[in-house]
Amino acid sequence: MTDLGTRTEPALRRAAPALLGYAAVRALGLLALALWSAARDKSAYTLLTARWDALWYTRVAELGYGYEVRLPNGDVHSNLAFFPLLPWLERLLSATTPLSYADAGFVISLLASLTAAWGVFAVADQVYGRRAGVCAVLLWAVLPVGIVQSMAYSESLFTALAAWSLYAVLTGRWVTAGLLALLAGLTRPVGLAVVAAVWVAGIAAFLRERGDRASSGSATAADEEAASAVRAQGAPHADSFVRNRSAAGECGAQATGHAPATGGPSPAGRTPDAGPGPTRAPSPGTALVRRALGMALAPLGAAAYVLWVGHRTGKGPLGYLDVQAGWRNGFDGGYAFARFVADKFTSFPSAPAGVGLIVGVGLVVWLYVVCARQGQPLPLLVYAGVVTALALCASSYFGSKPRLLMPAFPLLFPLALALARARTRRSAAIVTLVATASALYGAFWLNGSGPP
Repeated sequence: MTDLGTRTEPALRRAAPALLGYAAVRALGLLALALWSAARDKSAYTLLTARWDALWYTRVAELGYGYEVRLPNGDVHSNLAFFPLLPWLERLLSATTPLSYADAGFVISLLASLTAAWGVFAVADQVYGRRAGVCAVLLWAVLPVGIVQSMAYSESLFTALAAWSLYAVLTGRWVTAGLLALLAGLTRPVGLAVVAAVWVAGIAAFLRERGDRASSGSATAADEEAASAVRAQGAPHADSFVRNRSAAGECGAQATGHAPATGGPSPAGRTPDAGPGPTRAPSPGTALVRRALGMALAPLGAAAYVLWVGHRTGKGPLGYLDVQAGWRNGFDGGYAFARFVADKFTSFPSAPAGVGLIVGVGLVVWLYVVCARQGQPLPLLVYAGVVTALALCASSYFGSKPRLLMPAFPLLFPLALALARARTRRSAAIVTLVATASALYGAFWLNGSGPP
């Protein structure tokens, strides 16, 4: 416990500017929501805790699974569509405190949003450095639908688990990465993105190590051949020649940053900061076992819930897809969303909205391309790519797409880098302006249509 505190305290101090900035942005959003709601004679707290999906989560926490709503058109909205980790936590907190289920959901979301902000900072700091990490957190906070981070929804909890799982992958903590991916898979269907990131990174590490071993074997064979040539010439100390040559090769590999990997990709675009002290790398066999265990753990959460739903509905492994179909939700490659955008151009009043949607999707795709060109680590690219694909290619709830894209925080890193390179005064002015606009939009949005 003392060792954990020794490691956590410096990390928390390092992340403090990001967390304080995040808290300030969220406080501004909540203040704007409270004032706007009061002016419309509505309860801001009710909007945050007792509407839309928040109600479904609290019903699961209170009554368990089995509740459904049958609509006149034949659709069946079942609470089996909602993954269980958030309602489990709501039930646990409500059972151990005087809080209601709704209150528990709000507290969990607030704590999870801070944990998510810390995770976003940790990932960006690991890859690009502290200043970019602070900017990444602030950009995540000022997203137009950032108010969802303070709602009794599962987005903040999922982003926290995903960010720290990705950080564990980047730093070679495979078992931790697998456990967090397991929990992310119990939180939202998009937990598959975290599983994919862990698996792709693990496979890449395995292939890299196999290539390193092959290169090492080739180098050893070349050294032996050179030693044989030296011996054939009658030169003394041939074995010393081989040892010195191998040692020189190892030093060169370390100097160029191509030393054997310990599990996670090397940080790109930054100079590593001095840590608390040297740590002993695990043996290759131990590292392989930990990686395999992490990869084995990663899909268990999502798989367990999907299989349980299939058993409960009596429809086998595909039962969860039938539950989603009852909500008119599925994956069609983006066809329905493309039609939704095209329909905006059938009348002039809605045409600007269509243009805005096209620009928004284009911006998301452009950011992903920039992430790839900047050499973002593979697990981040895989995670952001899967989250983006699942969000944009879902066949329903088109108004939810900005909210569904919110966990794809690596897409913000190119903007964070640009903001980090600007002068502090200019960066602060930009963030303040965007945070104000985001707070006003969040208040307007929740007092209007809000999230579905």
